[in-house]
Amino acid sequence: MPRTLKIVLAYDGTDLVGWQRQPAGVSVQARLEDALSAIEGRPVTVVGAGRTDAGVHALGQVASSRLDHPLPVAQIAAALNAMLPGDIRVLDVAEVDGAFHARYSARLKTYRYLLLNSVVVSPFARRYVWHMPQRLDLAAMAAGAGHLEGEHDFAALRAAGSATKTTVRRLTAATVREATSAEVVGGCLALPGVEGAGRIIAFEFSGTGFLRHMVRNAVGTLVEIGLGKRDPDWMADVLASGDRARAGPTAPACGLFLVGVDYPPALLAPPEGSL
Repeated sequence: MPRTLKIVLAYDGTDLVGWQRQPAGVSVQARLEDALSAIEGRPVTVVGAGRTDAGVHALGQVASSRLDHPLPVAQIAAALNAMLPGDIRVLDVAEVDGAFHARYSARLKTYRYLLLNSVVVSPFARRYVWHMPQRLDLAAMAAGAGHLEGEHDFAALRAAGSATKTTVRRLTAATVREATSAEVVGGCLALPGVEGAGRIIAFEFSGTGFLRHMVRNAVGTLVEIGLGKRDPDWMADVLASGDRARAGPTAPACGLFLVGVDYPPALLAPPEGSL
């Protein structure tokens, strides 16, 4: 019988065209499908929890797939990492309930955007932060972010030209805080030259769903507030307008990380007799 696998991945999106398979360029989906197909001996399809864009990173992207091969999950993880490029790593493979679907079963996603507020950016940090030399008002941005929490029509923060059935989404948390240099790459590596040269600001958003570029557009709008160009209540006016032209610029892809995805515990339980 086919097994349903939950695969957790981390990747540096700098040199990738994003999650989704594209006609040209290296995508996470294509590399993972090719590696799983080599194990299975036939074409394998993989579904991701979120379609991260080119240049966007992941600390805890989740994928699901179905395999007939009886190889134990620990060996599948090792085999995948042996075949995947170094900027894509499998952190965990688990056999889960057959109804599990990485995208449709997700109940909460968390994204973090990192901005380095300093005069000079470390060459080691530039792939993972938006460098902003102008001083930003952290309290004002935090107040502006508060307007994003709850259920709203986020049409004003959607990428221009993108289509979706509804632009209404619900954010359970939207925060702005000072972070540490270790958070630049999820605590896996402290970046030399960053500590003391400025401050890293973390914009963090948790919600049931996100529109394309929604987080990056929210960050760009909050930075306008942080620069003193707008007051915090302007964010509420932007949302009410539904007009993308009223919001701030789109923040660069390099600072965005998919931190993690939450699922109903019942779907994560391993089937009886799983390997």
